[in-house]
Amino acid sequence: MAAFGCAIRRRVFQWRLMETLTRRELGILSRLETPSKIQDYLDRLLYSSEERYRSPRSVMRDRMAHCFDGAVFAATALRRVGYPPLVLDMLPNERDDDHILALFRRNGCWGAVAKSNYVGLRFREPVYRTLRELVMSYFEQYHNVLREKTLRAYTLPLNLAAFDRLNWVVRDEPMDLIALRLDRQRKFRVITPRTAASLSPVDQRSYKAGMLYVNRAGLFRVKP
Repeated sequence: MAAFGCAIRRRVFQWRLMETLTRRELGILSRLETPSKIQDYLDRLLYSSEERYRSPRSVMRDRMAHCFDGAVFAATALRRVGYPPLVLDMLPNERDDDHILALFRRNGCWGAVAKSNYVGLRFREPVYRTLRELVMSYFEQYHNVLREKTLRAYTLPLNLAAFDRLNWVVRDEPMDLIALRLDRQRKFRVITPRTAASLSPVDQRSYKAGMLYVNRAGLFRVKP
């Protein structure tokens, strides 16, 4: 019965997409049949340094996204192929930006799709048994421009289906509400302050690799 219910919800969502999206937009989504193809699409988009949120429709129109926009778009594409539209916020210290993942689960394990300015903060295969395992796979690559490892916590996943009545797939306005709800989600710390105080900096080789193709206008500005 659970599988039947999931199939019905998927059909309903696909019908809604057909009612609201253009033929071009539907064509883009129809080619994103797997999480890895969704990631490939995000990787081809420009990284946005603008202080605004884009709906999935605006992402396809502008071919531009930052991590929030990319995660919401990925959640839309994942939902179209049968996954719940889940997003999770990874939280740094005060010297970095947060980073948002679109989650998917296969064979009982978690994976993620993400748009990032940093090479190492993007796709994860669904091989992680818990959300903490998944989040910690980003720990070494989650750093600021001073090579400080900054990841400190993460939130409970947020199911974007709760915002369906706001037509968040095609409207930019609900993005602020989604961001606000993410801020209010329960948070889980990944390391203690004592551990954080003794972290070593990212080595120079890893730092250079992680900064490939970076849009410097979109980097978090932090003073030494």
